[in-house]
Amino acid sequence: YAPLIEELRERFDAVLGSGTFIRGANVQAFEEEAAAYLGVKRTIGVANGTDALVLVLDAMGIGPGDEVICPAFTFYATAEAIARRGATPVFGDIDPATLNLDPEDVGARITDRTRAIMPVHLFGRPAAVGELSGLGRTLIEDAAQAFGSPGIAQSPVSTFSFYPTKNLFCLGDGGLVVVNDEDLGERIRMLAFHGSR
Repeated sequence: YAPLIEELRERFDAVLGSGTFIRGANVQAFEEEAAAYLGVKRTIGVANGTDALVLVLDAMGIGPGDEVICPAFTFYATAEAIARRGATPVFGDIDPATLNLDPEDVGARITDRTRAIMPVHLFGRPAAVGELSGLGRTLIEDAAQAFGSPGIAQSPVSTFSFYPTKNLFCLGDGGLVVVNDEDLGERIRMLAFHGSR
């Protein structure tokens, strides 16, 4: 961010002067720009990528007794979010070439308790979303490491992280939920702000 320091200082001063430290015009502008860039209906800024996953699972009513298939090779927040909702993470094998979920293995792991599949676009490499969506379960794309990668965020819901190690990062922590379903988006926005509009 070194080339942007002067511009960043101007922006910091504007935020400090406004006194709007949470949400506000800058967050709304980012949500709108991110939605346009990703070609999606709506985005919702949240505290971080893990919260994004937990909020999505909560809004979908996924909890105890449910299973969510996720990759065995990923950052632990993917499975942590599932466990935090009381659901069971079911670990699918990965394709050795892409390091992303192997759709054939996922298909063999689906049971009547499987509520969703959570592919991770690991290292920015798009998972096989088309094949996975054909397995008859809702996809929740964990796109924490993949902002700007081709072919992502086309499922009903996707999540992003802006932790400083990500390809698009913020100074601190941040996350984003991308929705292509208005009702689900409204539930997530309300859950992200204590049930309030």
